[in-house]
Amino acid sequence: MIIRDKLYIDGQWIAAQGQETLPVVNPATEEVIATVPAGSEQDVADAVCAARAAFAGWAVTPVAKRAAWLKKLAEGLQARAEELAATITAELGMPLKFSQSIQTALPVANMEVYAGMTDCFQEERIGHSLVVREPVGVVACITPWNYPLLQIVLKVAPALLAGCTVVLKPSEVTPLDAFLLADVVAEAGLPAGVFNLVSGSGEEAGESLARHPEVDMVSFTGSTRAGRRVSELAAATVKRVALELGGKSAALVLDDADLAPAIRSTLNSCFINSGQTCDAMTRLLVPEALYEQAVALAVDGAATFTVGDPMGGEAKLGPLVSARQQQRVRDYIRKGIEEGAQLLCGGVGQPAGLKRGYYVQPTVFGRVTPEMTIAREEIFGPVLSILSYRDEDEAVRIANDTDYGLAAAVWSADEQRALTVARRLRAGQVEVNGGPNNLLAPFGGYKQSGNGREMGRYGLEEFLEVKAIQLPKE
Repeated sequence: MIIRDKLYIDGQWIAAQGQETLPVVNPATEEVIATVPAGSEQDVADAVCAARAAFAGWAVTPVAKRAAWLKKLAEGLQARAEELAATITAELGMPLKFSQSIQTALPVANMEVYAGMTDCFQEERIGHSLVVREPVGVVACITPWNYPLLQIVLKVAPALLAGCTVVLKPSEVTPLDAFLLADVVAEAGLPAGVFNLVSGSGEEAGESLARHPEVDMVSFTGSTRAGRRVSELAAATVKRVALELGGKSAALVLDDADLAPAIRSTLNSCFINSGQTCDAMTRLLVPEALYEQAVALAVDGAATFTVGDPMGGEAKLGPLVSARQQQRVRDYIRKGIEEGAQLLCGGVGQPAGLKRGYYVQPTVFGRVTPEMTIAREEIFGPVLSILSYRDEDEAVRIANDTDYGLAAAVWSADEQRALTVARRLRAGQVEVNGGPNNLLAPFGGYKQSGNGREMGRYGLEEFLEVKAIQLPKE
């Protein structure tokens, strides 16, 4: 049992103002494995006050020195990589081998990327004007539970490099990795008040941060519903708001594509982290002429996604993060059946041999139509919907017929044809023939998938103000 009974504020571990705590549950065992403080509005106010006091000094710290601090934090995280991976597996349920390669290695890599990004602050002359970039101020970073440390780093690292000071409110569902990061910050000796950690619920700590008048910017990742709430609260003081929200991403397989790799890649995207991924390819669009072949490949492929103990080393899928999430996903599966989709594999039952844990079977639906609930709403579980189309124009219409616009994929034997289709898709990032992720490329969405971008210099620019200094004409 891990007891975290202090918050990290102004360079110190201090007791929270209240006595309430929040349990952390291992989703594989359904047992409480830790408790963390339930930070209050006063705790948030104390953290914001510390960040405000530290801002002036941190903002004028040379960027090379701020980058050196990030390098030190990356080294500290790498030194704790095994502990971080085991912790995230325990609180989230992702199999350990994936926690090592995704939940730990990617945050370290992104921290290192930002540590090397010192050339993004160049001043420029436009006629008689000098254009400079300056930090936006005190930033509230409110992060989700599905990729907890990665989402923290994608906000905290560029914010600190930009010269902002930070108050981090991690998800109350998976907060333990954030406390380990705060340990690394404390060990590194980052100046007091530059980084502050307040754990707590979204309703209390999160909303207090979003509305606080001394917070200059909120960077939020989570559900679209919660993102709307953050925007409402931030609007009262006209804060800058960056939102990375939900998705209902489509993998569009053209009629000349090699089906096997396209469907294998789509299943990997849909099922990784038990489907708890905002940019997961949860809609597979295939030509009607290839539908039966695609279904057979999808069903065979889904059978390879073994479900089981995330610490056991064999399972590809662990449990969902909570009983609430498990129930939500099962309700969507029931909805798909009720609305007439064909259940090809999986379903609402507990996977065989697993008597406890918040598990859901990897599930594939066929003959899904665009108006069905499972084709329109974000399920956030291992559920793939297969839709057919008649021609390329219809495929693009179906792919774009969504409230979201986070990601998409296109598959074709002709890369130029795939690229032409990719340009027609209303999404923030589009994979062509399985093109891999790029840590320097922007990540973010259109429409109700949010606004703003993360990763690379695009993520850094979110935390910078642009100032024009008008000089006398010569």
